[in-house]
Amino acid sequence: MNKLVLGVLIGIAGTTLIGLACGYFVIAEGLLPARGDVPPDKFETWAAHTALHAVLRREATDVSPLKTDETTLMAGAKVYAANCSGCHGAPANPTPDFAKGFNPGPTLFGNGDDVTDDPEAAIYWKVKHGIKFTGMPAFSPTLTEKEMWEVTTFLKNQDKLPVKVAALWKSMK
Repeated sequence: MNKLVLGVLIGIAGTTLIGLACGYFVIAEGLLPARGDVPPDKFETWAAHTALHAVLRREATDVSPLKTDETTLMAGAKVYAANCSGCHGAPANPTPDFAKGFNPGPTLFGNGDDVTDDPEAAIYWKVKHGIKFTGMPAFSPTLTEKEMWEVTTFLKNQDKLPVKVAALWKSMK
């Protein structure tokens, strides 16, 4: 091996070791933000969104086995009331106190936010797997596949609910 190649390899190895040592120092000395009461900075926000969208493109491919009908939407609204409204709100409680402590804050469905333009598979993936570092839990240990699809169908169709389901939604806390 000639001296130039050897020098390049030593330079790459040295740079890598210095980078790892600096990274360890930053983490070990607590220089990374860890407080939940401080908004994430632009880099954290960019990194989290970029990673989530890449994973969703790769993994969110499931197709609902359920019909989008009043029965499914009503069941989904009930699953939402029992498991989601405490963080994501509802019309009678659009910004739950519990949600105020999240950073980043959750989507507030009772405040008029919605995910109706998101792909159904992405909504289901978030319900099933949760989202790391956000407080959004994975519901796969606690809800059945059917319940996860019911709440997904409800969220996907919040802007076009049948009268009975819309009445339940509007009365929900």
